[in-house]
Amino acid sequence: MSKIFGGIKMAKIKSLADLKKKQDEVRSKLNLRDKADNPESLVQIKVAMATCGIASGAKEIMEFFVNELGKRNIDAVVTQTGCMGYCYAEPTIEVQLPGQEPVVYGYVDSKKADKIIELYIKKGELVDGIIPQNYETIDNK
Repeated sequence: MSKIFGGIKMAKIKSLADLKKKQDEVRSKLNLRDKADNPESLVQIKVAMATCGIASGAKEIMEFFVNELGKRNIDAVVTQTGCMGYCYAEPTIEVQLPGQEPVVYGYVDSKKADKIIELYIKKGELVDGIIPQNYETIDNK
């Protein structure tokens, strides 16, 4: 059972394990905020979350990256962005490894997201589905 507190649904903490789980969740959120201070030193993933992206499953892809990167102990910052202009290839993501140019992937589902983590982020090997770069970066659009 849970209660509503200040508009937020709060799960009851019934055991030490529940308390530790909640503590880990809070630490994780604080860690994400700390990472934002120096994002250039981390893997950066931007998920296009315009209407077309959301309709194509971008929210689930963003959650997949957040969860899986954490489980695999990969220091990364996962953020959302607006339209990248590739509506035909949604969900789309931009991945930037430290010191490298960003790479945009289209048609990203959880299987492709897993390959991107295992092959591109961990090993630097490109994965099928790259959208040719015809812009500077998302931030410069």
